[in-house]
Amino acid sequence: MILGKSIEYPKEYAPQVLEAFENKHRDNDYFIKFNCPEFTSLCPITSQPDFATIYISYIPDEKIVESKSLKLYLFSYRNKGDFHENCVNTIMKDLIALLDPKYIEVWGKFMPRGGLSIDPYCNYGKPGTKFEQMAFYRLQNHDMNPEKVDNR
Repeated sequence: MILGKSIEYPKEYAPQVLEAFENKHRDNDYFIKFNCPEFTSLCPITSQPDFATIYISYIPDEKIVESKSLKLYLFSYRNKGDFHENCVNTIMKDLIALLDPKYIEVWGKFMPRGGLSIDPYCNYGKPGTKFEQMAFYRLQNHDMNPEKVDNR
């Protein structure tokens, strides 16, 4: 486990740094939310940096992501050339592989480049459960009342 240890930051995309621990409240359905306002990746065409806030919200099942490992994982995108849409979908899929959550959503709010901002959103609900239906509902209604954006 990396919590409490000094480690070197990854220099390339590193899903292997993600760690999880036991959810001691499996009897409750509850959200865990992370906001990463300093996310960076690289444009795969120009290699220019892309800046975003990444929002991750999930309802855990048996496991919870360890926050320092999540921070290191998100930091590992710093030198990864990838499109915005792929970043959020890969983050979600890596967390599904680690946690097998009941529900998860990832939303990237990227700063504009060339006068256009891109805000991809993806989600997942465990198949065959009420969370699968919840995912469809949240996807349909995902940005019906967008917040005021005054920082871009």
